[in-house]
Order: sequence, then C-alpha cells, then structure tokens
Amino acid sequence: MLIRVQYNNDGYDYLLGGILNQQLAQKKIKRFYRPSEKRWVTVGVDHIRGMGVSEYDGPERRGMHPAYAIMGAS
Repeated sequence: MLIRVQYNNDGYDYLLGGILNQQLAQKKIKRFYRPSEKRWVTVGVDHIRGMGVSEYDGPERRGMHPAYAIMGAS
C-alpha cells in the first residue's frame, strides 16, 4: 500500500509501507497519512507502532483499509 508522507523539508511523496518504516527510522519523515483514521500522524507527537515502546497497546489497523478487501489481502 502506498502511504502519503511529508518529509522534514516539507516535501510530499507516496511510499510503500516498508520504505516508510526505513524513512521513519532515519528520522526523515515529519508526518504521514493514516487512512484508517482519516488523519495525519505526526512523528514524535502521535503513537506509532514500534517507535519507542516494546509492545503496541492500540487498536489493530493492519488490513483494515478498504483496498485490502479489493486485493483479497487480510
């Protein structure tokens, strides 16, 4: 799935999920759009799975996007 991102230099792009994780680890992303919540997630402000905590304690969002139903993924 392509994810809309905003870089620290205020540029915008679309990234695959795995690339987003790499860019987050390299601290290149300011925020990204989370379609399941229909909102932008700000790095360092909002909770991001796998960033700074050993266990995620929020709702499961993987596979909830309507595009997964079309593609047959779960």
